[in-house]
Parts: sequence; structure tokens; C-alpha cells
Amino acid sequence: MPAGSVVVVMLTPTYTGCPATQVIQQDVRDALAAAGIAPADVRITLSPPWTTDWITEEGRRKLRKYGIAPPAHTTNLPPAGTVMRFVPGAARTPPACPRCGSSETERISEHGSTPCKALYRCIACREPFDYFKPY
Repeated sequence: MPAGSVVVVMLTPTYTGCPATQVIQQDVRDALAAAGIAPADVRITLSPPWTTDWITEEGRRKLRKYGIAPPAHTTNLPPAGTVMRFVPGAARTPPACPRCGSSETERISEHGSTPCKALYRCIACREPFDYFKPY
């Protein structure tokens, strides 16, 4: 990196009220500094709004490995600059269990460990799991 250069990183939170945004921002700064990339300007951007369709197949695989059911893809993407909302009815088909793969699951609560997740239980293996709400 040329002397006097500043790396600019743009972060888009999963939703505007995400309580982890500042922690993630600092973690990115720390990781860049540890890699010898400093100074860095880590900025938060809300436009275009984040959508669960941005999660890669590798990201979906990692969510399942961690025990979180990845969200369904949606084609109801909001136009850039609009307020992001959870997609109503997007979870009409219950998510598959990230542990055993069964599609026989039931929603226990609209809210899981964070506001962007719902709590489900697998009927087959009886394990509870978070489902990342699509939006």
C-alpha cells in the first residue's frame, strides 16, 4: 500500500438497528491492523439495503454448520434507498433443520436469539434452532 494511503471499507449491516454494528466495525478495523493494513476507514452504509439474498452458498453452508437455518431466497428485493423490512410470508414453507436436514419443523417463536432470527424446532430430531429471517 502506498505511503499515506487509507483503505476504505464499506459495511452494510443486516438491518439498520443491528446492535452488533459497532462491534463488527471495530473487529474489521482490528483485523485489518493485525494484517498490517492501517490506517483504515471503516464506514457503515445503509444504501443499498442489505438483503439475505447477498448470502453466498458458502455462507449458507457455514450458517447450517453453526446450527442456523439459512434464509430462503426472495425475489422481493427492495429498490436501493428504501427502508428494509422483513418479507411477509417468506417463511411460509418451514425451514429445513440445519442439524438433520428434516423439513418437518415448527416455529416456536417469531423472535430468536436476535431480532433478525426466528426460533424453530425440528420435529424429527427435536433440536431447537434459529432461522435467519429472509429480507
